[in-house]
Amino acid sequence: MHGDDLTFSFIIGKVHGSLARAGKVKSQTPKVAKQEKKKPKTGRAKKRQIYNRRFVNVTTQIGGKRRMNPAPTQGP
Repeated sequence: MHGDDLTFSFIIGKVHGSLARAGKVKSQTPKVAKQEKKKPKTGRAKKRQIYNRRFVNVTTQIGGKRRMNPAPTQGP
């Protein structure tokens, strides 16, 4: 197998479409003004917030386990 065979396999088809459609979705989405938000906590206060969320206010799933990023479970 030669190096030429490998480069030839990449030239065969176009993959991503033309540049004429670039930015289509961004241009057709409505512009929404940014809302004012509270300043997020930093440093020690943020670590405390995360600790409270993970270990103090524990809500357990079925089976007694607490999952970090639970996907919605389908019930019967």
